[in-house]
Amino acid sequence: MNSKETPRSPSASGTSRREFLQTAAAGAAVFAFGRLPGLPIAFGDDKANVLAQVDAQHDATLALLREWIALPSIAAENRNYPQGPEHMAKLARDAGFQHVEVVPTAGKGGVFATLDAGAPTWLAIYMMYDVKQYDPTEWTSPPLEGRLVDKPGVGKIIVGRGATNSKGPQVACLAALNAFKAANAKLPVNIVLICEGEEEIGSPNFRQIVFKPEVQAALSRCVGIIIPLGNQELDGSVQVNLGAKGVIEAELVSSGEKWGRGPKLDVHSSLAAQVDSPAWHLVQALNTLVKADGHTPAVKGWFDKVRPLTATQRRILEASIPKMSEAAAKKALGVEHWINDESWHDAQLRLVSQPTINIEGLVGGYTGPGGKTILPHRAVAKIDMRLVPDMTAKGTLELLKTHLKAHGFGDIEVNMTGGYDPTETPADSKLVQAMIGTYRKAGIEPLLWPRLAGSWPGATFTAPPLKLPAGQFGLGHGAGAHAPDEYWIVESANPKVAGMDGAAKSFVELFYALG
Repeated sequence: MNSKETPRSPSASGTSRREFLQTAAAGAAVFAFGRLPGLPIAFGDDKANVLAQVDAQHDATLALLREWIALPSIAAENRNYPQGPEHMAKLARDAGFQHVEVVPTAGKGGVFATLDAGAPTWLAIYMMYDVKQYDPTEWTSPPLEGRLVDKPGVGKIIVGRGATNSKGPQVACLAALNAFKAANAKLPVNIVLICEGEEEIGSPNFRQIVFKPEVQAALSRCVGIIIPLGNQELDGSVQVNLGAKGVIEAELVSSGEKWGRGPKLDVHSSLAAQVDSPAWHLVQALNTLVKADGHTPAVKGWFDKVRPLTATQRRILEASIPKMSEAAAKKALGVEHWINDESWHDAQLRLVSQPTINIEGLVGGYTGPGGKTILPHRAVAKIDMRLVPDMTAKGTLELLKTHLKAHGFGDIEVNMTGGYDPTETPADSKLVQAMIGTYRKAGIEPLLWPRLAGSWPGATFTAPPLKLPAGQFGLGHGAGAHAPDEYWIVESANPKVAGMDGAAKSFVELFYALG
């Protein structure tokens, strides 16, 4: 997921643990939601049995995750379809959903499921069954094996494509539902499950799933929607985001044929003395998109729709930034400087409030070993543009096209591959308050944060007509999303960080908090 791709800044706060401690007292089940002396919490028999079943099904949960990692659905490669949605549907049926269907779209199919427990409250859960591409030669463990590895200072991890983005957290959520089923316990909430297989290419057909009449009707009953994620940093801290940036992913293509200049086929590089270069043409076009500082968008009208942070959002920022570790953030990101050598405070403010234009990759001509003296006839840039309220994906795409044409680059093809608008959710919503309460019950004081710098298609839910609160939830930790050696913690070495079972139990707690 694209959300899933922006590393959060580690917090100095937070105390939790990798599992939940079960004890017995006076013939009643008592659980400590976190290894915190003096804070035992008595639960009812159903809840105690459900939590016990999470532990009992540890091996089955791990096997489920391994099986899912071994089946990578990759929309960009048209890989494992329809196997991907069919497997997602099976996972839902096994978790107790009574109604499960694969929903066809113009692209890859989605999954819609409902679990009616007869509860007064409905909760929606968003999942994605697709993952990013991978190059096995870059991995130290096979990307589809789901190998267990001891990672010093972190614990026992499972390594594989999709482990943290987002199959590990999603399996934790499914494990919670499986535990209710195994315990023969009634869920305190009803669940609507909505899944897609194109998140990693910008969710181009997601609305066809969400706004199918029966799906929209089911979602309209919900108190909100969550996306399962391992939200803990390695120090145990958790961030609760009140929104996320929108995104546009696009290809800019420069070709001699479309341009009307340069070659229509690759030619010898000596001809650069007399023949125009589509590759340089693309570079020049890209250079107009940002100012001389290399990062400030220079597209006309780019900032016209940018809404300044509200007073409430600024207060949240000012309260949270001092609790974050700049040194830990730089170490995690492998950087030594922020843009313009800004202060930690200003860099965090920029991260939350500013839209961006980023070059993901540049491809043109020969890129193999050694040299090959050609003048390429075609060059491609893959870019993404992150959006903040009140920008829209549709409006921003038109700004880009108009800009290129105005600067003499109207021949550059702009192919939007996916995207969606930014999201916002009020802090006082029942969903956000339940998430905060669940983290606090685990002994963690979560950091409230105005906006995730990454993206997910939450605007499909938060915008009219649904207007649902939306957010990411879950204990646990993983890293390496979109990168080699992606992992998810199974057994944590740090008592402040939940392992796989602890992550599953956090969903049990959230269901009870909402119910």
